[in-house]
Amino acid sequence: MSSALFDLTGKVALITGSSKGIGKAIAFEMARSGAKVVISSRKSDACQAVADEINSELEGKPGGAVSIPAHIGEREALEMLVRETREKLGSIDILVCNAAVNPFYGPSKDIPDSAFDKVMNINIKSNHWLCHMVLPEMVNRGGGVIIVVSSVGGLRGSTDLGAYCISKAADLQLVRNLACEYGPKNVRVNAISPGLIRTDFARALWENPDILRRRTIGDPLRRIGEPEEIAGAAVFLASPAGAFMTGQNMVIDGGSTIS
Repeated sequence: MSSALFDLTGKVALITGSSKGIGKAIAFEMARSGAKVVISSRKSDACQAVADEINSELEGKPGGAVSIPAHIGEREALEMLVRETREKLGSIDILVCNAAVNPFYGPSKDIPDSAFDKVMNINIKSNHWLCHMVLPEMVNRGGGVIIVVSSVGGLRGSTDLGAYCISKAADLQLVRNLACEYGPKNVRVNAISPGLIRTDFARALWENPDILRRRTIGDPLRRIGEPEEIAGAAVFLASPAGAFMTGQNMVIDGGSTIS
């Protein structure tokens, strides 16, 4: 007899940045746990390919996926994303704010204003917008779950990722604020902070074996993480197993922040 602790059957999960990497892994595991998931990123063909892959695997089983591409940096696109999710799948039970950008690598004194603004707008403001687009229906329904994918970059200083780290620290505070505001309405808001994960976003840090070794040699687990190792935490936070957890940040980093 399977446990109901991690069951998401009948739930609708909207996941941004879910055509690849961590977002895709979260979408797959939530769908495998019974949720109907929305695959969303900027490229329509990439979104549809992931939705087709999920539906092929789960044919005849609970769960499934639809594709709704959207540019998270545009408020009108997010409104469309929420509206079409409701039209296709119904009320949104779970929101995962995963999409993020980092257009600049280097010391903070060199970052152009345009790049700084892009990081803040997409990594923070779009999450703020999207959360408040779905919160009213969660309140009216008597509950819901929001998960923001932050980063260990939001917990430590950086000489090369200053704006990105600032945005990820702000996301952690967004989570705490919303948890305080909406906890009395049974809406839980939590964050996940991955360390180095094998995604395209972090490719420069892992595709060269020497760079990867230097990056992980001081970590207790001595290795890079995989997207699926983040997805399990998202299912936990969205499911009955995480029902007494809100305003928290789950750090999943192979121990890098303790060493």
